[in-house]
Amino acid sequence: MSKEKFPVTPATRLLREHNSIFTGHLYPYEEHGGTAHSARCLGVDEHCVIKTLIMENERRQPLIVLMHGDRKVSTKELARLLGVKTITPCEPAVANKHSGYLVGGTSPFGTRKAMPVYMEASILELPLIYLNGGKRGFLVGLTPAEAQRLLQPVLVNVAIGD
Repeated sequence: MSKEKFPVTPATRLLREHNSIFTGHLYPYEEHGGTAHSARCLGVDEHCVIKTLIMENERRQPLIVLMHGDRKVSTKELARLLGVKTITPCEPAVANKHSGYLVGGTSPFGTRKAMPVYMEASILELPLIYLNGGKRGFLVGLTPAEAQRLLQPVLVNVAIGD
């Protein structure tokens, strides 16, 4: 049994319950540092650090979007794919309420409210990804296939940027 000293969160509990193989990575959290900061701290490519974004449609129905750290989400394209008028990021307080996590520490695993998950399809091409582990300054590393197994996301192509 390993003696890793990382936080116990709803995300790590869910990963353990499902016998997931993952690694914990702590780093000094920086307000507004985003994925560029965490990637620098961990010495990994920002493209492999995956953002967990809580968004909503015009009826205020929440959803999760998983996107490469160095890309943005085309909310217009996502709305078109989902057959809704608009998709917008939730205000931080609303996102916190839906997920049960503080913005900057939002994990797609173990959210307070069950929400549909949409994953940028190219994430599956990466050998290893880093997702928030449910606390600011804490990422979990795992294979994209494992994230797909647990989250059952709908794969989309809505990335903007290179």
